[in-house]
Amino acid sequence: MPILPGPPPLEITLRRSARARRFSLRVSRVDGKVTLSLPLHARESEGMAFVQAQEGWLRNALARLPRADAVGLGSEIPVEGRPVRLVAGQGRRIALEGDSLVIPGDPALAGARAQAWLKALARDRLVAASDHYAGQIGRRVARVTLRDTRSRWGSCSHEGALMYSWRLILAPPPVLRYVAAHEVAHLLEMNHSDRFWAVVGRLYPGWQDQRAWLHAEGGALHALRFVAPGD
Repeated sequence: MPILPGPPPLEITLRRSARARRFSLRVSRVDGKVTLSLPLHARESEGMAFVQAQEGWLRNALARLPRADAVGLGSEIPVEGRPVRLVAGQGRRIALEGDSLVIPGDPALAGARAQAWLKALARDRLVAASDHYAGQIGRRVARVTLRDTRSRWGSCSHEGALMYSWRLILAPPPVLRYVAAHEVAHLLEMNHSDRFWAVVGRLYPGWQDQRAWLHAEGGALHALRFVAPGD
């Protein structure tokens, strides 16, 4: 993998494309990955010369990305779109009390325990939403799984299995419901044709606003790091 020298050095991922007619750079808002697209027969040295010429733009774009924040006691995170602060507590169970998420036990494990609690809440909300929308179109969801996906918020298999990013529980509830409606619509249309979007529109009118929210704010949800000590 070619490297752009400098403070710090940057790894550049090359992607050759038969459709590319010129060089182009892309910076992922999710993980900061830098991708150089280039025509099939272009020289790598020419591509890297293009990268060097765009170095100022590239480093500015990276500097504007959301900063990855480790979550622990005292952190403020969104829960269903509402800011909540992690605080220490007594007992054994995590509880949402007003604007506080009360987390008992070892403070060093607060981030990891908050993540487990959020995943459980996400499963409840996403299973309920998926079943609700599937019932509206006369289909059945085979199963729902949660992952920490970076490239997509959800997916639907040909067998009717739905996958979602658990981080949707951090977004406002209408955003989560839109993603559920989007994936359930694939139970009828395994594509993104006009017919598919018509189904989405029947299940969730006004979905465009929620999709726009994800494009604008989704990167900040991925920037939160829920890690245990040593990770």
